[in-house]
Amino acid sequence: MVRDLTGKHPGYFEAILQLRDCTEEVREFAEGEIIRDEIRVSKVIELKNGVDFYLSDNNFARKLGKKLREKFGGEIQTTASLWGMRKGREVYRVTVLFRGLHFKKGDMVIYEGEEYKVKLMSKDIFLQNVKTGKKVHVRYKKMDQVKKKE
Repeated sequence: MVRDLTGKHPGYFEAILQLRDCTEEVREFAEGEIIRDEIRVSKVIELKNGVDFYLSDNNFARKLGKKLREKFGGEIQTTASLWGMRKGREVYRVTVLFRGLHFKKGDMVIYEGEEYKVKLMSKDIFLQNVKTGKKVHVRYKKMDQVKKKE
């Protein structure tokens, strides 16, 4: 649903979607979802490790962050800061950070010195030991300990 943005200045935004360390496929998916839902983008900032989209709908930004995590696996962090008051209600600006991974489902990785296969990436990363078959789950805050096997 497109909210009426009549009277809003061209730079108006409610949310920032930050894509970091992502593949071109992730970026194209995000851009496609923005176009499909007709969300206004006030500006796009290119960075050396990603891109920021300034969006007109904070609920859309939250949902898109979850979609990206479900489809590609990765870490999302959502923060909200009080921006002002509108008609007696507090108005928040939301920042959704999506950080991609250097591996995907089905890849072979090294974790704690042993070889694992990536089975699932959702809220956590689920790995299965190649030799023993033992399954472990790794939280995204420890994802730097998981290295893709060359």
